[in-house]
Amino acid sequence: MKQAPITHEHDTEAIRGIPGDLPTSETLIWQGTPTWKGLALRVFHVRKVAIYFAILCIWRALTGVAENEAFGEVLASLSIMLSISGVGLGLLLFLAWAYAKTTVYTLTSERILIRCGLALTLTVNLPLSKLHKADIRLCGDRTGDIALDFMGPYRVSYIYLWPFVRPWRFGRPQPLLRALRDPQAVSDLLLKTVQGQVVRAPVEAEDDVRAEPGLTPTPAPAE
Repeated sequence: MKQAPITHEHDTEAIRGIPGDLPTSETLIWQGTPTWKGLALRVFHVRKVAIYFAILCIWRALTGVAENEAFGEVLASLSIMLSISGVGLGLLLFLAWAYAKTTVYTLTSERILIRCGLALTLTVNLPLSKLHKADIRLCGDRTGDIALDFMGPYRVSYIYLWPFVRPWRFGRPQPLLRALRDPQAVSDLLLKTVQGQVVRAPVEAEDDVRAEPGLTPTPAPAE
C-alpha cells in the first residue's frame, strides 16, 4: 500500500511550508494556517473542559454548604480546584496556539502539502491526481474544515498527521484542513485547481482568497 511522502526537514524551506524549491512546472496557488481558536474548540475541546471544571467547582461548593463546612475550608478547596482548572485550560490553549503557529497548508497546481508538528515537524505531500473528493464542514465560529479523500491504495498515517486528520477514520485516514478562516473560498479554489480552471495570479495569503461558486457544504459527523 502506497504511503504519502513525508518530509521532516523544513529549515531549508525556500517557501514556508514547502521543503525545497517548487519545480518550474508547478505553481503556488494558496497558503494558509489554522486558527488557534478553531483548534482549541474542536481539537482540544477547551469549552467542554471548562464546563466540566465549572461543574466540579459548583458541586464542591454545594457539597460544602450541605455539610455545613466552614466557609474558609470551602473557599480553600475551591481555590485549589480553580488553580488546577486554570493550569489545565492554559495548557490546552497553549497547545492550540502552538499548533496554529507551526502548521502551514499549501495548495499548488499539483498537490496539497500539510506541514505540522511541534517537537517533530513534518510535511505531507498529497497529489491532486489522487484526490477523490473533498467534504467541507462549516462551523459556528466562522471557520471550517475540509476533509480530503484519496483514491485507491494511497493513504496517510493517522498518527503522524494528527490532529490534521478526520476523527475516527482509522481504517481509511483522511487528511483534514482544520480551522480554516474561509473554508468555502478555499474549497472553491481547490475545485478550480483540480479542474485546471485557475488562470489568475497565484494566491499568496489566506486573506487574498475570494469565494466563488464551487463545492457544496456537506454535513460531517460530530467529533
